[in-house]
Amino acid sequence: MTAPAGRILLVDDEEGIREVLSRLVRKEGFEPLAAPDGETALGLVRRESPDVVLLDIRMPGLDGMEVLRRVKEIDRDLPVIMITSYGLVKGAVEALRAGAYDYLMKPFENAEVIRSIRRAMTDRGLRRTIRVLSERVRDAGSLPDLMGPSEVIARISADVARVAASDFAVLVTGETGTGKELVAQAIHQASPRASAPFVAVDCGAIPETLFESELFGHEKGAFTGAERKKPGKFETASGGTLFLDEISNMPPGCQAKLLRALQDKNVVRVGGTKPVSVDVRLVAATNADLETTAAAGAFRRDLFFRLNEFAITIPPLRGRKQDIVFLAKRFLDIANDELRKTVKGFSEAAVERLLTHDWPGNVRELRSAIRRAVLLADAVIDEAHLGLAIPPAPPIDFPGIPGVPIDGVGLKDLVRRATIAVERTVLVRVLKETGGNKAKAARRLQIDYKTIHTKLKEYGIAVQGGEGDGQAQG
Repeated sequence: MTAPAGRILLVDDEEGIREVLSRLVRKEGFEPLAAPDGETALGLVRRESPDVVLLDIRMPGLDGMEVLRRVKEIDRDLPVIMITSYGLVKGAVEALRAGAYDYLMKPFENAEVIRSIRRAMTDRGLRRTIRVLSERVRDAGSLPDLMGPSEVIARISADVARVAASDFAVLVTGETGTGKELVAQAIHQASPRASAPFVAVDCGAIPETLFESELFGHEKGAFTGAERKKPGKFETASGGTLFLDEISNMPPGCQAKLLRALQDKNVVRVGGTKPVSVDVRLVAATNADLETTAAAGAFRRDLFFRLNEFAITIPPLRGRKQDIVFLAKRFLDIANDELRKTVKGFSEAAVERLLTHDWPGNVRELRSAIRRAVLLADAVIDEAHLGLAIPPAPPIDFPGIPGVPIDGVGLKDLVRRATIAVERTVLVRVLKETGGNKAKAARRLQIDYKTIHTKLKEYGIAVQGGEGDGQAQG
């Protein structure tokens, strides 16, 4: 079955008009959604994320103007085409000023309706694209906007500002997914070279036999398949910035030629003899300890020193707690826009899970988790939507069960008393380890919030500090 070309919400209190429009848009390959009044329409906008709304300007209850205003609060990019009669054209013009996309006058022609719908859908896509591009331009070089408000990102941003104006080679280190290319792009955007090319090369993705040709270019006939002359990445980036990602994967033979190119400011294409002048600013990145690798002889020491004129290290996400929720909210907005959803935020349990997860994949893993959660969630992202494995709790050892007499006590009663002693001991210990936070303790013990309250009352365990932080006293 062919997927619908889009979803069209038809809002009119006249059933006949809704039926006619439904048949028309379905015939043109769209999926119709129908609402007899404003309240129903707003509910469908929230739940179904239509692509275009056709809205009667005069209806009982909420009139079209009020519905238009509320629709724009839900989704500012959603095109609303007003439906009006001849005597209400003035109101339609007012609606256009208030954000309506277009208006149709009853009785309307079928072709006119379809033209307006298709034009609205095209313009909506263009507006979204322009907004995304505008946000990228606005954010270029602004690392706190892209990576988070933590102190460490502020320091990195300051380092970027210091080094950008120079032509220092910069070595950016950090685990995979921490945002090394973002830092490289920020350096370029803040430099005098910003209007020239930024060329990125993933050194881990190039076969060793093609490395030299990829970086330095080749002449026609230099090897089998070289049917024409091709400039390399150095020439492409001339005047701008060349970013060599995962540079520790560069073959040893190419390392020597890279060092020579940086020193001489020229390259020789494969199969050529004439040097070609290049003017590039080099930024390299690696997830390895390049100094240790060089000391072990697995990377040229002289090239390491040439690359390491200025070093920037990005800590892993697990060490930047302040950035996690900020980035999660930013990725939520991006995913809502991409998936045409209106997920509002995160539950308290979801936020706590975000903060306690180890994030071995760093920011890349966080973005994927939020994108998946937005797909699964309806109104709010909960812990289950994140799909993050819960780490095992530290084991609780019991060297003995003090205070439970054995002599003269039957097995059934002994087990009951021992169970009480163990439960009480575990509750006190876990509450101390969670700072008296009953919600955290309940999740760790895999019981509900009501049960932990019942147990605390049963065993006379007092928790100072209220529902959140506190200390267990028993």
